[in-house]
Amino acid sequence: MINLVHELIVSSAQRQPASIGLKEAGRELDYQSLCLEIDQASRLLLSLGLMRGERVAIYLEKRIDTVTALFAAAAAGGVFVPVNPLLKPEQVGHILLDCNVRILVTSPERLELLRPVLPHCRDLRTVVLVGDKPAEALAGLQIARWSDRAQVPALSPHRVVDADMAAILYTSGSTGKPKGVVLSHRNLLAGAESVSLYLENRSDDRILSVLPLSFDYGLSQLTTAFRVGGCAVLMNYLLPRDVIRAVEREKITGLAAVPPLWIQLAQLDWPTGVDEHLRYFTNSGGAMPTATLSTLRSKLPKTKPYLMYGLTEAFRSTYLPPEEVDRRPDSIGKAIPNAEILVVREDGMPCSPGEPGELVHRGAHVALGYWNDAEKTAERYKPVPGQLAGLPITEMAVWSGDTVKMDEEGFLYFIGRRDEMIKTSGYRVSPTEVEEVIYATETVTEAAALGIPHPALGQAVVLVTYGPHHDGSVDERILEECKKQLPAFMVPVRIIAQAEPLPRNPNGKIDRKRLAESLLDLFEEIN
Repeated sequence: MINLVHELIVSSAQRQPASIGLKEAGRELDYQSLCLEIDQASRLLLSLGLMRGERVAIYLEKRIDTVTALFAAAAAGGVFVPVNPLLKPEQVGHILLDCNVRILVTSPERLELLRPVLPHCRDLRTVVLVGDKPAEALAGLQIARWSDRAQVPALSPHRVVDADMAAILYTSGSTGKPKGVVLSHRNLLAGAESVSLYLENRSDDRILSVLPLSFDYGLSQLTTAFRVGGCAVLMNYLLPRDVIRAVEREKITGLAAVPPLWIQLAQLDWPTGVDEHLRYFTNSGGAMPTATLSTLRSKLPKTKPYLMYGLTEAFRSTYLPPEEVDRRPDSIGKAIPNAEILVVREDGMPCSPGEPGELVHRGAHVALGYWNDAEKTAERYKPVPGQLAGLPITEMAVWSGDTVKMDEEGFLYFIGRRDEMIKTSGYRVSPTEVEEVIYATETVTEAAALGIPHPALGQAVVLVTYGPHHDGSVDERILEECKKQLPAFMVPVRIIAQAEPLPRNPNGKIDRKRLAESLLDLFEEIN
């Protein structure tokens, strides 16, 4: 029986020790070797004084040592905190300070970047360096070497159960400072079991890991692969074309990405025959434009598309089976296995079919809350609506803040995120609905609909686009289509064509907050 997240790897090693479980560039590890690496690394962490439940941050690019460190922290009885390698030192410092990190695993090069912020991380005691490059000492911090892990004698891990913390994942921070979502071993195992079930993952799968491991969607590529004894292929890509080349070279069977990357991949040529081995692709982290989905399906006719919706606070909520895509390509599907999804009004009563309401998620995937933030936890984690009065212990659910609607057959449709909805002329406008019209014109590569303050309208709809061949005629066509397909209050009052791709947050999504802030100078001009 698997109770703890690192036991996913142990279990696969017992079933198929010689099968390759992890690959990175020219290096690969079978499950038996991966188990040994994790055991040695967990001993190293324990020898450095790691206590039960203490946090271990890993600030490295995607590599085998990164994965080993994550699962070793869990195996030792600690809590792993994967830090996106794209974050700046100040952002990393916030995470280290916020969740009281005790041990930091990083490289000498990254340590130099962090040197100015580490003195403020009051709970940090030890830095473990990966690689042979020397590094100067830091006052008050112990320096250890990752390469010493094989020499550490056997040490007993701390006893933990599946309800204990296993990881803290930091949200991308679209609204203020990033928050640390606390996940238990049970959360991670339930997620791996559920996703691998509906994706029909199997031991011969080769899953390409292109998303950050600090992103729950990215971490899922590891846990689902390990759950079935498949192979996770790690990749730090520079260009979208590199992803396609890796899919072909590594005979990848499963590929996960977010909408901005899918939009780019859809515009490229895919080698003939790739869909003979690429069994499925998945989308989460935002709605995939219908035009993008159609293009991908035409280029990969044998590859099954899975459209999904999730949030870090509950890992994954819904998926649309491939056989339903033709009937309802704009749906986010139904609840994943072992989850219940409710659509409720502000008073907690269930919505009628077609009535917009808040998506509420209950079940084994609901996280333990935000680290060290009772106030924000209380805002998002609230009692399950309609709970029986006779139950003395209140069950908590995640109230997503996202507006959805459910049809007569129980399929869900995403309308918008509460903090992204544009309020104009007394109406609530979903940016996704506007952007869908734009992408269907196939005139631009990227588009983001934003709300800019306006004294008469409340907010004015402004569209920001990026495309390699943008000119005035493109703007005219976009406006023409918007006027045809959208009510007047949803038509953008301004189209701003950018010469560079739209900014992204560390998880690869379009950074709407940063984009809106860069356009605040438009306020007086629009008024």
